[in-house]
Amino acid sequence: MATMLQRRHLLLLAAAPLAGCGFELRREPEFLFRSLALSGFKPGSPLAADLKRQLSRTTVLLLEDANRAEIVLEALRDVREKSVVVSTSAGQVREWQLRVNFDYLLRTPSGELLLPRTELRMTREMNYTESTALAKEQEEAQLYRAMQSDAVAQIMRRLSAVRLPA
Repeated sequence: MATMLQRRHLLLLAAAPLAGCGFELRREPEFLFRSLALSGFKPGSPLAADLKRQLSRTTVLLLEDANRAEIVLEALRDVREKSVVVSTSAGQVREWQLRVNFDYLLRTPSGELLLPRTELRMTREMNYTESTALAKEQEEAQLYRAMQSDAVAQIMRRLSAVRLPA
């Protein structure tokens, strides 16, 4: 019984510094609009799917018809690129550069700009050897997913700062 009390006291002492530091778990952003439409995305866009998934966790209603939404997020460019950074004299690739480029704007259905063209550029470097090709394919997919998650998080933060015109 005494050891249980000692453990409980130790846990309370360990948690005490966190209580006053302002630490708070991240929560979904709060939006000042009720409906949003996504437009300009290619069919099957993984970025659009991830955005829809994140928005479904909020109170914002996602509409298909851009004319009925309060805000329209219009994708202008949604591209994944891969280029060689380092190669041997025999032409074997030793390092790739992976890029996600996403350009978008926010507007009202009537065309009034709320956020002008915004460019998101993310880059990751990945070393490569032919002997581990399968593992490197999986690493590449994981790096693209991480960049995409980062892009969605940035878009969600920008959406939470949008103010509708009066």
